[in-house]
Amino acid sequence: MSEIRKVVLAYSGGLDTSVILQWLQDTYRCEVVTFTADIGQGEELEPARRKAQKFGVRQIYIDDLREEFVRDFVFPMFRANTVYEGEYLLGTSIARPLIAKRQIEIAREVGADAVSHGATGKGNDQVRFELGYYALEPNIRVIAPWREWDLNSREKLLAYAESHGIPVEMKHKNGGSPYSMDANLLHISFEGKVLEDPAREPEADMWRWTVAPEQAPDQPRYLDLTFSQGDAVAIDGQVLSPAALLAELNRLGGEHGIGRLDLVENRFVGMKSRGCYETPGGTLLLKAHRAIESLTLDREVAHLKDDLMPRYAALIYNGYWWSPERRALQVLINHTQKTVNGWVRLKLYKGSVTVVGRESDSDSLFDPAIATFEDDQGAYQQADAAGFIRLNALRMRIAARLQKVR
Repeated sequence: MSEIRKVVLAYSGGLDTSVILQWLQDTYRCEVVTFTADIGQGEELEPARRKAQKFGVRQIYIDDLREEFVRDFVFPMFRANTVYEGEYLLGTSIARPLIAKRQIEIAREVGADAVSHGATGKGNDQVRFELGYYALEPNIRVIAPWREWDLNSREKLLAYAESHGIPVEMKHKNGGSPYSMDANLLHISFEGKVLEDPAREPEADMWRWTVAPEQAPDQPRYLDLTFSQGDAVAIDGQVLSPAALLAELNRLGGEHGIGRLDLVENRFVGMKSRGCYETPGGTLLLKAHRAIESLTLDREVAHLKDDLMPRYAALIYNGYWWSPERRALQVLINHTQKTVNGWVRLKLYKGSVTVVGRESDSDSLFDPAIATFEDDQGAYQQADAAGFIRLNALRMRIAARLQKVR
């Protein structure tokens, strides 16, 4: 272990990574550089700096990555209308490749031999972090303490923290440990406690960003979302940066009880897990993006995107953001978005979001002269449909005749 001289730790300042910080120093006798990413988790990050300083860390990185996160990771993912297993908007999954990228950049800057993370050996995040590390720096050494140490219970972890003077801030108002939570500008997730029983309803006070739909305002809220080449750029005509736009959508969606999800999902490592998610802004964004695409995308291009989306979603969920196949798919997806321009009007009401209008001045493929139920002045020859139908029915007619012979 003596060959490790310096390691960059993805550090939140919470119990687990604070214990890991001390454990790395004790076990590897190496210098630890801490890296804390601000991706919109909504927490004060300076306490993480103070904790790191307390334990002798000399190089402390606290980086504001909010704009990069939304612009270069969330928005490209939403151009594909990405949903995992029909429901999950991949809030945790999409943050990991950015954290891995910045961690590797810091390792290069400081000349570190290794990187370390606080993901457990049961979850997806260990895979996401490490696939990112290796894709970006193939010879990097990875230290995953949860796979190495013997602190394999909460009691042992707390005892280690107490013996080393590590502050423990994990009291829950109802007693016991809090939920395991992960937050960023796209979502907040919850695992553990009563959620470990899939039959039990989540506690009402668990939710942080969204009001209960039945407690949402009695009047609907309408908003217009403007798109340019597949990305949302303005709300009600006000142009906003990617991070500011997503934060405002989170606020609006949360006020109207939109974006809650209770899901049993299939982890990459093979087990099923139950998690709850709040993704108010992402829920609005997905609804609006599909609406503007319905107006501006060719039918077969739209259907091709829908065919590819589950594969694309699985790549992100399983940690393959930096893979050549994800990058190749992204080129195709980005190409389809050149004509995805216009605005969409959404109606927010008590947990639901409805598309009530959409328009594209320059790229709409909707032709009212052809689609009208009134006199189309010869724009569409209805008699042409007879031959079209007979040709499409040909194989079925042949099969039906064969069945009659038998």
